[in-house]
Amino acid sequence: MKVSHQVPALAKRPALRGRLTGRLLGWALALGALPAAAQQLPRAGRTLPIDTVRQIVDLPAATIDSLAAEPLIELTVDSARLAWLQTPTTLQELVGDRMSCFETAAPHQFNNAVMAYVRLFTERQRGYTQRVLERRDFYFPLFEKYLAKYNLPDELKYLSVVESALLPAAKSGVGAVGLWQFMPPTASDLRLKRDEWVDERMHPEKSTEAACKYLRDLYRIFHDWELVLAAYNWGTGNVQRVIRRTGKRNFWEMYPHMPAETRNYVPTFTAIMYAMTYAKEHDLHNSSMRYQHYEQLDTLTLHGQALDLRRLSRALGYADSLALQRYNPELRHAGLPAGYRPYVLRFPATAREHLGDVDHATLLAYCQPAAELPRPLAPLLAQLNGVEPWSTGSQLAHADTEAAAPHLRRLNYTLRRGQTLATVAERYHVSPAQLRKWNGLRKDQSLKPGRQLLVLVPAPAAAAPHTEQTLVAAVAPPPITVATLRHAAATDSTLQILAAANVRYARLAQERTAREVAQAQELARVKKQLAARAAAQRRLSIAQAAAAAKNAAATRLGLPTDSTTTDDAVAAAVAPTPSQSARTAKRRDNTRNAMRTESVASVDATTEPDLAPEDANATPPSRTSRTSVASSPVEGRTTGRTTTETRRPREEKTEAAPTLYTVRPGDNLTKLAQMQGISVEQLKAWNKLTTENVLAGQQLRLAAPADATALPVAVQNPAPRHAKNIPSGPKLETHTVQPGDTLFSIAKRFGLTLTELKRLNHLASDQVKPGQKLVVGG
Repeated sequence: MKVSHQVPALAKRPALRGRLTGRLLGWALALGALPAAAQQLPRAGRTLPIDTVRQIVDLPAATIDSLAAEPLIELTVDSARLAWLQTPTTLQELVGDRMSCFETAAPHQFNNAVMAYVRLFTERQRGYTQRVLERRDFYFPLFEKYLAKYNLPDELKYLSVVESALLPAAKSGVGAVGLWQFMPPTASDLRLKRDEWVDERMHPEKSTEAACKYLRDLYRIFHDWELVLAAYNWGTGNVQRVIRRTGKRNFWEMYPHMPAETRNYVPTFTAIMYAMTYAKEHDLHNSSMRYQHYEQLDTLTLHGQALDLRRLSRALGYADSLALQRYNPELRHAGLPAGYRPYVLRFPATAREHLGDVDHATLLAYCQPAAELPRPLAPLLAQLNGVEPWSTGSQLAHADTEAAAPHLRRLNYTLRRGQTLATVAERYHVSPAQLRKWNGLRKDQSLKPGRQLLVLVPAPAAAAPHTEQTLVAAVAPPPITVATLRHAAATDSTLQILAAANVRYARLAQERTAREVAQAQELARVKKQLAARAAAQRRLSIAQAAAAAKNAAATRLGLPTDSTTTDDAVAAAVAPTPSQSARTAKRRDNTRNAMRTESVASVDATTEPDLAPEDANATPPSRTSRTSVASSPVEGRTTGRTTTETRRPREEKTEAAPTLYTVRPGDNLTKLAQMQGISVEQLKAWNKLTTENVLAGQQLRLAAPADATALPVAVQNPAPRHAKNIPSGPKLETHTVQPGDTLFSIAKRFGLTLTELKRLNHLASDQVKPGQKLVVGG
């Protein structure tokens, strides 16, 4: 029997390498089959049966060459894999492969949630994606500039698409506004200003920079961009609470614990990023789309001038009067009022050529709002014979003017502590419902002090026109050219209009300057007064020391002393000028019950002006050289009383001074000595006391007895009540702390610095107590 091996036909291979491999395998099989065929050759003399059918003999494994057997096993084809390779690729697999190629730190994980939004933006909502693609080139260069400035992933620019669809004036139902949808508290934290005229949340550059700062701060907290996006949508505190509650720090692990909006936020961002990156592959571009492109912008700076944006648009050559609002979307109205804070307006640099050589002042003068809007013409009624018209033309024109005039004016009221919406409504004679409607408040919303409320109050009645000739016809503005701009100030008198608009703000500036000058003058007057008081104290100390030295020298030499000359010298050293006396009298009336001091300077500062002539001419009945220095300035002192007793001569007051005093409950020797202007040792010596303890009802002698010749001379003539003896030698000036006094107020009162006062009294802190004695000079 003829033995042969049937080699299965190999699959057609498209490549040359496959065909060569097949041929080599065929040759190897043929060579391997030769030994087996030689073993089966018929011997001589045997006849072979005639067999036209090919027979395949299964030979033992040992007789088959390994090179021929192994390829037969490897050449088996997996039909399932072949079928999978021949099946077209699905959209989900294609999107997954493309997203895996994104090289970014921004979230780009692919799953079924992301795939659902990819189908939404590429199939069902193709129109939305196309509108976003039209505005992409207008805003993305600006976003990329600030993202690179703050070292943030460039793909975060798609976050603005998720938030606002690249509409700068977009506003959500909860009050978020702008390209990046900032809430009012967040905008205030990021220094974005908001008022009646401008909302910087809609400013493309300022809001983009604020968003970059906010995203940078969020990444410093979470260190994961998926959690950053979740916190941007839901709030930092909410995400942190979920992290503390679950102990997880991955968005997809925290996915079930978040609200539906936040769960869909990150997949939406990833789908938007894919759809706008592969928009061409999904045929989202077409010729009917109107693409916006980034433009270089020029600026116009305003310093309080009023400006009409529509007039500026016409001056720059735009047919649309509101064309510039596209470049200044933060403006809530088509212009700015006079006196507004300095502001910068933007317009395309290509429109600059329409201005020619017009200077800045002329352009601003032309762009001033019109003083009065044109009024409609009086209606002309049909005149019928025998029929009287319903009303005259002047009456209808007057009615139209009244209807066109505003009846309300806007007021901004700041809510104070303790006030409610009802109290504000009652103050302006409106209802709380109207206030809530004007300010967009809910019925149960609570208000905090400092909240700005808009109130509409009746406007003052405008003067009605008397004749029909006062009505001005509405005339279309002439065409704008460079020549008309150059002479606009002369023809339209807009410079006068600008000056009239800024009069009120100039007046306010003058009033503010006047207040500042008055405050500076008052401060200088106080400083001058304190300096004069300190100089008087120094002169008094010098005079006292000189008089004491002179008297001491005269006593040692046995010469008589001139007490009158000494008193005059001391009085001249401390006598105030007439202007100072008038100011001192006025100040004494305001502060006589608030300040009680024991210093000699304060005694002189409160001297009555009308006692000066009497003191200069009066001579006490008996005075020695040591008492002349002590009694002259002290006896001229007033204690703040305005009775006639204080204005009597010193002799009567000295004679009327009591010599015996009955101790009352709460009295002590120190208090009595201070009241009488004597020392505790003198009281003890006069009353022969060994201790300072006294009892209520006890009689004390307040003057020296007649036989007290051994006592010092200064004790023989006690000073009046509420006065204190001034010794002949230098003495420290002291002040007793009163309730309400502070160390700073005492230092300011006596012309000292806080450091000097603490050094004089060896104080380590600023704490003082009522009744405490402080050294204030000497």
